[in-house]
Amino acid sequence: MAEISFHGRGSLSRDRALSDLTWLRVGGCADWLYQPADRDDLCAFLKALPKDIAVFPMGVGSNLIVRDGGLRAVVIRMGRGFNAISVEEGGRVTAGCAALDSHVARKAAAGGVDLTFLRTIPGTIGGAVRMNAGCYGAYVADVLVSVDAVSRAGERVTLTPQDLNLGYRSSTLPEGWVLVGATFEAPRGDPGALERRMASQIAKRDATQPTKARTAGSTFRNPAGFSSTGRADDVQDLKAWKVIDDAGMRGARRGGAQMSAMHSNFLVNTGGATAADLEGLGEEVRKKVFQHSGIELEWEIMRIGEPDRKTGAADEP
Repeated sequence: MAEISFHGRGSLSRDRALSDLTWLRVGGCADWLYQPADRDDLCAFLKALPKDIAVFPMGVGSNLIVRDGGLRAVVIRMGRGFNAISVEEGGRVTAGCAALDSHVARKAAAGGVDLTFLRTIPGTIGGAVRMNAGCYGAYVADVLVSVDAVSRAGERVTLTPQDLNLGYRSSTLPEGWVLVGATFEAPRGDPGALERRMASQIAKRDATQPTKARTAGSTFRNPAGFSSTGRADDVQDLKAWKVIDDAGMRGARRGGAQMSAMHSNFLVNTGGATAADLEGLGEEVRKKVFQHSGIELEWEIMRIGEPDRKTGAADEP
């Protein structure tokens, strides 16, 4: 493990367990965890960090499996110094990367700005931008104006949506760069009507998804067939849950992991699952789907780190 000596205003921890920082509650330790106080502190840390040390930015871990062997990197966990939200007249909303998507949607609605599609998306704005998150036919790419970032060298950078090459559940960003905030511009709307729409969306989600279970949201991307803008629902009807059902994998189990019986595209830690259980079950689902339909599902959940030698690695389909 590389040594790091930095005396900034943030918090630096060695051999930090990551399991309690992810929604699935699994995984090993990161070599180092740094929680910057603010953007200036982050810039100073990255400038001082040796260039051969890998960096992994992290929000609330809502879309993440950390493998049991941990992560040979410095995890940059974005917290309170990056969660401010402001709503301007005219429909612009600026949010820090650590602001929860649901909070941004609600504060925007209160200010008469329609970012309601973010209300049911788990996680933070940083992750939403990185994954071009979307639902109900709306995507981050539709409303994103610009992104503030810090390069691996510790320099402040402003990026456009075109710089990020936003696609379906994807974007591009140089290795080690950290998104710190984003600006959106969306249509105006009546605050009461926007709040009622979000309430309806929440009710629909809770009726169809295992929101009380320990999950990381959708496990697999919907199969190919999407437009380059990322507007999936308007292009085709083939859904990941449907091909998983057709392959007989709804409710399938492996150790403490299960494909939810309520919504088969949700991978659940039923209690005591290891990262190997979860990833292994996901790979088993991919294999069964490919055997049944010839469709190769792609992971939407990010998997990082190294497998534990005892639990082993997940097999590819």
